Amino acid sequence: MKGLFASSRLPLQALAIGAVIVGIRLIVERAGVETISVSPLVATIVTANVFIIGFLLTGVISDYKESERVPGDLAVSLGAIADECALIWRRKEAAPARDALREVFELVQAVRGWFYKDVRSHDLLERVSGLGDHFAEIEPFTQPNFIVRLKQEQTSISRLLTRVHTIRETSFVSSGYLMAKLATALVLLGLLLLEVHPWYESVFLVGVIAWFLSYIILLIADLDNPFDYTKDGKARGQEVSLKPLEDVEVRIAHKLGLSDYTPAVAHDIAPAVETEPSVGA
Repeated sequence: MKGLFASSRLPLQALAIGAVIVGIRLIVERAGVETISVSPLVATIVTANVFIIGFLLTGVISDYKESERVPGDLAVSLGAIADECALIWRRKEAAPARDALREVFELVQAVRGWFYKDVRSHDLLERVSGLGDHFAEIEPFTQPNFIVRLKQEQTSISRLLTRVHTIRETSFVSSGYLMAKLATALVLLGLLLLEVHPWYESVFLVGVIAWFLSYIILLIADLDNPFDYTKDGKARGQEVSLKPLEDVEVRIAHKLGLSDYTPAVAHDIAPAVETEPSVGA
């Protein structure tokens, strides 16, 4: 049901805009103030506007498809570090490995909190950098190539987080986006003043074009930030799923002996693990 609502929100918003445009068109029709005659130039202007919108839509969809992989890639890297730490803990009973595993678990919680805007980017990246201290403490209990692998995963996590931060803070071709909005507004203004008869034909054509253009503009704005979650963990629109991070959080919790663990909602994410796990978990 939530997915259905999220997928229908944009068409309904565009339909509301189209209804407003239709209402204005009816007023213009009744007042008889149509001042623009039908000509091939009208179709040319509409086509040019659709071309600009299509260019923007292609770009944001490309970024969105790339962003869809980010939570999964983060989960894989965090899970790989957790697996190595858990293995060293079980085989060598090394306390530093247990501490590192706990830190990874808390890092996963912090990453989810960061997506929900409860954690600052600088603080999160500092926490990722702090994993190096744990790796240094683990080094006497394992082979150097295992530490190299952990460092590689750490670098991968930093790279992915930086990429997400850039996507969230940067609008796709802001000047082109502004141009598309202005062009759409001018096209709709022209359609309102277009002399088309009978009146019901003009209302239908103007309404459909207004709905279509409004929907595409709203869709571009929504897809431009695929990580636009609210602080209570709700998606504002078509946001990328964070399910891979929740899954790896549960998996690491089981390694720590928290068999009944359930990922907390956004505003209740715990900053630390309070339960002291056993080595045999």
